[in-house]
Amino acid sequence: MKSILILYYSRGGHTARISRCIAHRMQQQGYRCEIMDLLEAEKEGVDWQSWDAVVLGACVLYGTYDKSVFEFCSKHLPQLQAKAISFFSVNVVARNPEKRIPKNNRYLQKFLELSAWKPQDVKIIAGKVDYPSWRWLDKQMIRLIMKITHGPTDTKAVIDYTDYQDLETYADHLLTLIPTN
Repeated sequence: MKSILILYYSRGGHTARISRCIAHRMQQQGYRCEIMDLLEAEKEGVDWQSWDAVVLGACVLYGTYDKSVFEFCSKHLPQLQAKAISFFSVNVVARNPEKRIPKNNRYLQKFLELSAWKPQDVKIIAGKVDYPSWRWLDKQMIRLIMKITHGPTDTKAVIDYTDYQDLETYADHLLTLIPTN
């Protein structure tokens, strides 16, 4: 049985949920799939040899990824180059279909520019606006960003832009990337 590890960075929990959905789909297809938060991976370590493939996902906040994502990619570059088959970026700007195209998504382009790891396969996933769960400062800053980008600004709004059917399609796509040897 082929095995896949999904590593992720999530700030508010939505990228973790997306990772669970992808893992669930892979498990439905008969694969062994587990998920691990990057912080957990750094503390406990990753047994890279236990996995046929690795997928890495991260969310965007304030226009960039958490520095721990870049640090992880630098620290584990040889392992990622050997095992990682895809990177997925979760961001709310992808609520607009044209921003789900890699060349049109400046956050993904920024990752590709700044990361030591240069993934060959990438996916952009629309995230979630969840004003009630955000800290006061985050709420105000994201509200300003949303105003500029013509997004939702009602601080009571909770809007999940993620296309869960597309997540299943992405999971199926990932299975085609797993090395056969």
